[in-house]
Amino acid sequence: MRRITLALTALILLTAASPTFAQAPATVPNTWSGVERIVAVGDVHGAYDEFFSALLAASVIDSHGNWIAGKTHLVQTGDIVDRGEHSRRCMDLMMKLEVQAAAAGGMVHQLLGNHEVMVMQKVYFYTTPADFASFGGRGAYARALSSEGDYGRWLRSRNAIIKINDVLFLHAGVPEKYASRSLDELNDGIRTGIDGGWSLGGLLGRGGPLWYRGWVSPDAAAVAAKCAGVFTALGVEHAVIGHTTKGIATFGQGRVILIDSAMTPSLKGEPSALVIEKGVYTAVHPGRAPQTLGVQDETPALARRKAA
Repeated sequence: MRRITLALTALILLTAASPTFAQAPATVPNTWSGVERIVAVGDVHGAYDEFFSALLAASVIDSHGNWIAGKTHLVQTGDIVDRGEHSRRCMDLMMKLEVQAAAAGGMVHQLLGNHEVMVMQKVYFYTTPADFASFGGRGAYARALSSEGDYGRWLRSRNAIIKINDVLFLHAGVPEKYASRSLDELNDGIRTGIDGGWSLGGLLGRGGPLWYRGWVSPDAAAVAAKCAGVFTALGVEHAVIGHTTKGIATFGQGRVILIDSAMTPSLKGEPSALVIEKGVYTAVHPGRAPQTLGVQDETPALARRKAA
């Protein structure tokens, strides 16, 4: 009888201390200003060596994988998992850098992409046998990515969309129907929905910020028009996104910068990073000269706001 009583007491205490993610999570900070240097990396998909080389080329880490970027903000725009073989090593690296960056006055932002949400919901369409094996098998992988697992808890505490200075960072794009939502509402809605079950609708679905491809089109005027309302509502001039494998490129008259260079070996792309510093946007690829993009950090609209 005493054992049963102790067990029930422990269960009650555990339940009280561990709210489920079906409840609305506490709002996580998602906006920063006055950041002098930002480095953003697109879809990694378990490509540890390629990810490492991109961070090395952008002077974020040294050859031992330690933070050397001072007050830089590093943003990974989601899809660090799936497709490749080393998702665990990639997440471990980001967790380590998160601590080291904070100690140096910088910050690491691991954003949520559609693949993070899929694996947390046990949708393994793109998970490789090597990824399962690195956790000790499929069951161990599921536990590690659950709401009670170390990796699952870490991912569930991340944002999907952040704003640094006048730049929006996210995985795919914000459809116009969500223009009235604040960053808090969008991020909290996505986090709350993770443990609600697999669905292709709503914020987590095909028409939401983790899947939307409306900002990637050769029709520059159409893309700029789609961005306009969202950018005005959120107070940004540009957006940096991943999700679509076209390399580092600009869309919507320079308002959208795509950074998914398909670095996973199976996709036959290349490692890359985007550096934003002193209003200059630079594409960095290991082994070749940096390329300055034709992006103005301050558009006429922003200049007018600052002068007012």
